Amino acid sequence: MRLIECVPNVSEGRDRTIIDAIAAAVSSVSGVDLLDVDPGGATNRTVFTFVGAATAVEEASVALVACAADLIDMRAHTGAHPRMGAVDVCPFVPIGDTTMAECVEAARRVGKRIAEAHQLPVYLYEEAASSPHRRSLAAIRQGEYEGLTEKLRDPLWAPDFGPARPNPRMGATAVGAREFLIAYNVNLNSTDRRIATRIAQEIRETGRPQRDGDGRIVRDARGEIQTEPGDGCLPAVRATGWYIEEYGRAQVSINLTGFRVTPPHVAFEAVDTEARKRGVRVTGSEVIGLIPLDALRAAGRYYLGRQGMSPAVPEKDLVAAAVSSLGLSEMAPFEPEKKIIEYRVAPPRPLLGMSVARFCDTLSAATPAPGGGSAAALMGSLAAGLAAMVAGITHDKKGKEEFREELVRLGEEAHAIKARLALSIDEDAAAFDSVLAAHRLPRADEAQTRARDAAIQEATREAIRIPLEVMRNGVRVLELTDAIAVMCVRAAMSDIAVAGLAAAAAVEGAGLNVGANLPGLTDAAKAARCSAEAMALRERAGDLAARVAGRAASLKDVPQSSPAK
Repeated sequence: MRLIECVPNVSEGRDRTIIDAIAAAVSSVSGVDLLDVDPGGATNRTVFTFVGAATAVEEASVALVACAADLIDMRAHTGAHPRMGAVDVCPFVPIGDTTMAECVEAARRVGKRIAEAHQLPVYLYEEAASSPHRRSLAAIRQGEYEGLTEKLRDPLWAPDFGPARPNPRMGATAVGAREFLIAYNVNLNSTDRRIATRIAQEIRETGRPQRDGDGRIVRDARGEIQTEPGDGCLPAVRATGWYIEEYGRAQVSINLTGFRVTPPHVAFEAVDTEARKRGVRVTGSEVIGLIPLDALRAAGRYYLGRQGMSPAVPEKDLVAAAVSSLGLSEMAPFEPEKKIIEYRVAPPRPLLGMSVARFCDTLSAATPAPGGGSAAALMGSLAAGLAAMVAGITHDKKGKEEFREELVRLGEEAHAIKARLALSIDEDAAAFDSVLAAHRLPRADEAQTRARDAAIQEATREAIRIPLEVMRNGVRVLELTDAIAVMCVRAAMSDIAVAGLAAAAAVEGAGLNVGANLPGLTDAAKAARCSAEAMALRERAGDLAARVAGRAASLKDVPQSSPAK
């Protein structure tokens, strides 16, 4: 997957006609998927989120700016959020295999184009910044729209593109490249903006204003406020406080610029700690735009762990725990399928989305796909699910306390492999269809024949790669199953045995598919390597399956020894 996400923030959050027109301008560009439109009345700001290949995303960004230029006049704009332009900020974010360098180049191309088209001052920020003092969006935006004329007179703040004077209607725009940013607001049971601001100053990376002995704010020679770390200072966190009239409460508004450094649940707990010091409570939170799945997984693990429960649970349960614990549905229902970016950009999985009954009917139809490869992947996924289940029910049992940490680790890995094997159900069927499609290509002349042969080889390599990956995952499930069997409760030994049998069947079935496709591969060396690996995996699976079956057949208390990792 090679995609770029673009998340422009536009200075209009109240007029639905304007918001819809800008959304339509984005959607009019072929190859772009508009994932989210998130307006805020009090902030008078809308966050648009769209993804696509680099060229399409660049065109959509340019179209968005052109539409905003026609419809938004900054001379009449007011709102709670800091802003300096009609299109205040336009960041490009790498998704999948896209590199940050590609996003930097996209930002520079778009910045130059919109500056020339609209006589617009454009600053490059974050990874695209032309100098270190321009990396911070907050520094670029300081003074906001009203202070642009004075700021642009300073050579230190000459724009990267466009004239060194504001566009009266559009102001200025910051275009950048950055990692995924989570816009995250924490709600307080207070209407006092000052409390929210003080909490923000305590938790944000830049800290709180320094004060002298008389309590006055300390400034440097340029008049800039000097800061010091707050009590709950968090890295990769920007924060401010505001009052949102439509909610009737104050919020701590947070930008998490590195959610793996400081994830949402850590920021949430820090705000809660500071709020309690001031006699107020946190009541919930909200995500503006989209959020990565890993951020919610981390929150779910954290809160389940605090409850003394195993975090090795299905993904949907981790997400549900996160949504509930963070109060993400307080202001509006949090719908994971709409708010989690991986769910929004995931390719269709028609087989995986079927009911069990419908999949069985589809499998039994007189069509070549889905076939044995998809069935093998499903068996592997079922085996991993059973292994995860046994680890989960053993986790809380009396007498198994010494194994709990290891059971969590094994259970979480089993859940991850379960999900990966489930995806292989559709992938295997699609690979087979691609082989058939390649063989149907025309070969009326030499050029067509060469193109057909190349397509056949590419499709054949994929038809071998997928079942070979199923075999690797199936063997790993057997290793997990064997390790869990050493620790599991006696009553679950039959379940672990079924997991072993299903995993062994997945390996054997996928191996047959590898063998069926190898004759079509013209690269003899690669075919030999794949054949040797498949044979080794089948032998390893046979040994492990026999060992797991032997444990179950004994029906004796299992030895209390630590499993091999």
